[in-house]
Amino acid sequence: MSISDTLATLSITLPTPAAPAGAYIPVVTYNNCAYISGQLPIEGGKLKYTGKVGSEQSIENGQQSAKLCVINALAALNAELGSLDSVTRIIKLEVYVNSAAGFTDQAQVANGASNFLKEVFGDKGLHTRVALGAAELPLNAATEIVITAAYK
Repeated sequence: MSISDTLATLSITLPTPAAPAGAYIPVVTYNNCAYISGQLPIEGGKLKYTGKVGSEQSIENGQQSAKLCVINALAALNAELGSLDSVTRIIKLEVYVNSAAGFTDQAQVANGASNFLKEVFGDKGLHTRVALGAAELPLNAATEIVITAAYK
């Protein structure tokens, strides 16, 4: 089954990738690796999840925020590669969580992204990961995701 078929089965439609909000490009490809710039939980052109996880957002909302960031990252990757079927491995996932003081469950929030990547890519979606708490994120986003992927 193709990745687009898998996404359709999951009722996921990749959005049009957001234009960069600064002096960077969404994806850099080099030596069959794609480096995807930080993606926020934007849906329909608007930030869907804002505020600190652990006070203003629940862990479950943080997980949904992280998943939405991955959807946006996959949209950028798809636009760059022309098809997600050329992805041979998700190498690394970086999850930044806008964390309330004392919040230490960043790994639980990151699972929203990790589980989704496994669901979409199967074993090719298994990856190394870092989940970090941040005092603030751009636009007060609840999460931000960075992905490195290999492709053929």
